[in-house]
Order: sequence, then C-alpha cells, then structure tokens
Amino acid sequence: MNAFEMSIMGPALLAGLLVLATHVPLGAEVLRRGIIFIDLAIAQVAGLGVIAADTMGWEQNGWMVQGTAVSAALIAAFVLHWTDKRWPKMQEALIGICFILAATAGILVLAGNPHGGEHLKELLIGQILWVTIDSLLLIAIISTVILTLWYLLRDRVRGLGFYVLFAFAVTASMQLVGVYLVFASLIIPALATRKIDTRGIRLASAYGVGIVGYLSGLVLSTRLDLPAGAVIVWCLAAAAILFAWFIQPTLTKHRVQTS
Repeated sequence: MNAFEMSIMGPALLAGLLVLATHVPLGAEVLRRGIIFIDLAIAQVAGLGVIAADTMGWEQNGWMVQGTAVSAALIAAFVLHWTDKRWPKMQEALIGICFILAATAGILVLAGNPHGGEHLKELLIGQILWVTIDSLLLIAIISTVILTLWYLLRDRVRGLGFYVLFAFAVTASMQLVGVYLVFASLIIPALATRKIDTRGIRLASAYGVGIVGYLSGLVLSTRLDLPAGAVIVWCLAAAAILFAWFIQPTLTKHRVQTS
C-alpha cells in the first residue's frame, strides 16, 4: 500500500472508528428495544435537513447546514418518542413510515436539481474516502460527549433522553459515511454478538467485528476502485457471519469450560 492510499485510508478509517464508537453500544440498545429501523428514519430525516439547507445555497460544511440537520433529527426524535409512548405496539411501523416520508421528501426537493441524483447518492452511500482530519474534529467532540453521557447515565437515559442522544449520534455519522453505512454500523455488529451474555465481552466483540469490516472494506474499495460505503457494508456483513459461525461458538465453549 503506497503513501497516497495511506493518506486517504487513514482519515477514512478514523471516521469509521468514530462512527463505531457510538453506534456499537447504541446498536445493542436498539436491538433490546426492538426498534431496528430507527437509525434509518432519523438519518434520513437529518439527510432531508441537509438537502433543504443545500437548496437554500448554504455552505455544505457550514454551521447552518449542521444546525439544520441536527434540528431535523431532533424533531424526528421528539415525534418518535411521543409515538412510542402513545402507540408502542405500532412504533416499528411508524418508524418505517417516518423513513419513507423523509426519503421521498428528499426526492421531491431535489426533483428540479440537475445534480439531484448525485446528492442522493452521496446521502445514501457517503463519501468516507474523502474525509479529512480537520473535518473529524467536531465529530470526535460530539462522539466523546455522547459516549460520556451514555456510560455515566446509561441506566437513567430512557425515553426522550435516548432518542436525543441517538439523534445527535446518527446526524454526525450520517454526514460522514451515509445512511446505509450508519444502519450497517449500528445493527450488524450488535446482531452478530447478540448471543453473548457478558456485556464487556459482547461490546469488545462488536467493536472487533466493526473494525474488521471497516478496515477490510476500505482496503478492498481502494484496490478495486469501488464505492467505499457499499463495500464496507458487505465487509461488515461478512465479518459478522464469520464471527457468528466460527469465533462466537469458541468463546461460548471456552466460557462454559472455565465456569
């Protein structure tokens, strides 16, 4: 691997690690609550905020765009928290409706934009290979705050508090890696390690699955000249399958023998 590839992959891998830092623990909570598609819905709403800001001519990485995206995600979080309290049995269906409304709204807003297709592609699969170290500073600060609040107040972060933390985490990640990779980062590592009872081992295993998926995906995408976001999603799935079939049974067997 040459110096040019390393200069691209270094920031991209760091971006992936920042996404995994918040999404791995939040993903386990999403699985526990049974609201699997909440990240897709909130990420899509945040993306709609970015699209709306772009149509108004605001600077792509400016504070106005970031504020619009976060505001849109927080509104979605408040609405979904309210529906969760009012109609808990229909929450997953309502989350799906929220996602499809936001997705189609984005298409409608971009209907008259000659570059609308490219904007939608960037929103969905992201541009992880083109992130810079400078652009990661704000994301690193946000991720640190989210993780600190989560681990200090985890047992008390329920209801609206969870939705708000989730909105900030997803909004920050979506603009780095795209909607598809946000969903994959949240759900795939958590799903692969769901049968591990010990919290610490499950968390470490989920991070391991995520890191292997991101690293292998970045290497393959640069070598094969393929879209990085899409390749990483497939590599995350492959890493999860390999872990669930080969490594997890070994961990479980070792734990039974030592207990």
